[in-house]
Amino acid sequence: MKQVLQIRCKNNKKTQEVPMGSTLSDIYKEINLQLPYEPVSAKVNNKVEGLHYRVYHNKDIEFLDLRSPSGIRTYTRSLFMVLCKAVHDLYAGSKVVIDIPVSNGYYCNIKLGRPITTDDVDRIRTRMQEIINAKMPIQRFETTTEDAIKIFTALGDEQKAKLLRSSGSLYSVYYILDDYKDYYYGSMLTNTSQLRLFGLEPYFDGILLRIPSTQDPTKLGELVRQDKMFEVFKEHHRWQSILGIRTVGDFNEGVKNGFSTDLINVSEALQEKKISQIADTIAEKKNIKVVLIAGPSSSGKTTFCKRLSVQLLASGVKPVQISLDDYFVNRHDTPKDENGELDYESIYALNIPLINEQFNALFRGEEVELPKYNFQTGTSEKSGKKLHLEENNVLVVEGIHALNPLLTEQIANEKKFKIYASALTTILLDNHNYIPTTDNRLLRRIVRDYKYRGCSAEETIHRWPSVRAGENKWIFPYQEQADVMFNTAMLFELAVIKPQAEEVLEQVPENCEEYAEAYRLRKFLKYFAPLPFRDLPPTSLLREFLGGSSFKY
Repeated sequence: MKQVLQIRCKNNKKTQEVPMGSTLSDIYKEINLQLPYEPVSAKVNNKVEGLHYRVYHNKDIEFLDLRSPSGIRTYTRSLFMVLCKAVHDLYAGSKVVIDIPVSNGYYCNIKLGRPITTDDVDRIRTRMQEIINAKMPIQRFETTTEDAIKIFTALGDEQKAKLLRSSGSLYSVYYILDDYKDYYYGSMLTNTSQLRLFGLEPYFDGILLRIPSTQDPTKLGELVRQDKMFEVFKEHHRWQSILGIRTVGDFNEGVKNGFSTDLINVSEALQEKKISQIADTIAEKKNIKVVLIAGPSSSGKTTFCKRLSVQLLASGVKPVQISLDDYFVNRHDTPKDENGELDYESIYALNIPLINEQFNALFRGEEVELPKYNFQTGTSEKSGKKLHLEENNVLVVEGIHALNPLLTEQIANEKKFKIYASALTTILLDNHNYIPTTDNRLLRRIVRDYKYRGCSAEETIHRWPSVRAGENKWIFPYQEQADVMFNTAMLFELAVIKPQAEEVLEQVPENCEEYAEAYRLRKFLKYFAPLPFRDLPPTSLLREFLGGSSFKY
C-alpha cells in the first residue's frame, strides 16, 4: 500500500492527502488549486523551495507566484540561466556577468572579446526564446561541495569555484539545462516553458534583461532610464578594480590572506574622498542655499549628512541642518492611506507652504522662528528657536521627500543642490548571482531596530513590504533628478554586519510568516567570512547601525 502524507495548503486552508515523495509540482496538480498565475516556488514549513522539492513528511505548504518577492526571484534566476545558456550556445569562450539591477531589469555584461552589437542582442534573444519554446527541464543536483568545485573548475568558472570553496558547506546544489551546468543561489523553475515573458535589448555597452512586473506579471516592468544610478555602480566597479575584489569569493580569499584591514581602510577612504568632492562642488557654487538629501530606509542618510557637514565646514561653508519632521501638519490634517490609517509617509503630511515660505525668507536674509512638531499631541508648535542665515550658511535638509519637486516648488532651482543617497550593493556572489540592494538595507535596519528601537527581526521584516511600497511611491521616482548620487554601501559591510544580524535573525520562530525571509537572509550571510566591527573607524557610516559612532544621533 502506497504511503500518504498530510499536506496543509495555506492558499485554500485545506488539508490534502498526497503520496509520499511527491514533488511540489505534483502536489499543486493534486490539490487542483487555481491561482491567478501559476506557481513558481512554494513555502514549505516557511522555507522557500523550488517546485522540484519532494515531500517525505507532513508539511504546511504555500504556493508562490510572480507577485511575491520570492516568486520573482525564482523566475529571475531561471531567466539568468537561460540567458547564460543562450550565450554559451552562440559564442564559444564567452562570459556573462549579471551585473547591475537597473531600469526595472538587469544590466548584463556580455564578454565576447569585442563590443556587443545589435545583431548579437537579436541572436541571443532568439536563442533564449528557442530554449523556452523547447520546454527544457531545469534539473537540480546535489553533490559534495568538493565535487561541485571540481565541476566548475573544469568548466573554467573560477569565481564560482572560489565562492563554493569559501562557503564552508559540505554539500552544494547545482543545475543542468541541456548541456549547460551552473550554480544559482536559491530556488529555480522546473522547466523553461514557465518563462512566459522577458525582454532583451541593448543597454550602454551591454544588454538589459527585462523581467515581468510584480504588479501585473503579464507585462514587463516599465523601462525607466537610470543613467545616473548606472554610473554610480560603474564608479564602484572601478573602485573594486583598485582593490582587486569583484565577488564574494574574492573578498573571502582576501580576508583569509590577511587583507581585511586594508579592505576596510581603502573602502572608507574612497567613500570619504567622494564626500569631500561633493562638499567642494557645493562650496564652488556660490548660489547654492539649500542642500536636499533623500534616500530610502536604512541608506545611512543621517551619517552621510553629518560627514558632509564636516566636509562643508572644511570647504568654508557652514551648514545648518533642518529636520523635516518638525514640518508635519497637525494630526487631524494628516492624509490617510487606502486602509484609512494616517499616512505619515505622504508628502502631504508635511506643511509644504510653510517650508517654502520660511526657506525663502531665510534666503532673503530674514529671521524666522522654526516650528516644532509635538508627536504626543500631534500638533505643530512654535519652537522659540530663531534662525537667521549668514553669508556662508547653507541649509542641509534630509528626508524621504527631499527630492520631490513639490516640497520646494517655490524655491528657485539654482539655489538647490540635490543628493540621492542609497546603499547600492556592488559586490557579486559570483558572475551569475547578484546581491539585491534591498537585502543590504534590510539587514542594516534589522540590526539597528533591534539595538536602538527595541524591535525584533520579526517585526522589522513584517513592516518591510510597506516600507518598500512607500519608497516606490515617494522616493524612487525622483532619484534621477539628483545632482549627485552617493553610494553608502561598503564593499566589506555584509561581513561586518553578519555576526550581529545572524544573532537577531536566529530569534525569529519557525511558526511565523517572517521566518522564510529570516531563514533566507541567514543562509545568504553564510557566504561571507565575518569581520569584527571594532576595526571600523568611529566615523564609519556603518556605525549608525552597529554602534560605536563618534557622531551623536
